[in-house]
Amino acid sequence: MAGLFDTAIGFLAALIVSTLVIFIVTKLTGEKEGLVTALIAAIVGTVIYTLVYWILGNGLLAALVGGFVWLLALKALYKIGWLKALLIAIIVWILAALVGFVLPTLTGPF
Repeated sequence: MAGLFDTAIGFLAALIVSTLVIFIVTKLTGEKEGLVTALIAAIVGTVIYTLVYWILGNGLLAALVGGFVWLLALKALYKIGWLKALLIAIIVWILAALVGFVLPTLTGPF
């Protein structure tokens, strides 16, 4: 079982990676906002998914509701339309999955 320190380090590492992925994707899609907006989007996304999964539990419904609410957050933070928010979210999801596959996990047999 991970301790508080390990959990905090894992959270910070995931937040940094998420922020960078969101920043890169939004820059590739032509957005002008900077790293701070990407950080806010990463934090908001984490809070949204945490609350939705806490309320609805694991499953497809929680993923759909969390994804929809995160699209609303992206629309508001970047002042973009639905399709662009969806495009950004899909690319972020794909890149985050690739990064998660490539990077080693923080916890392990150390």
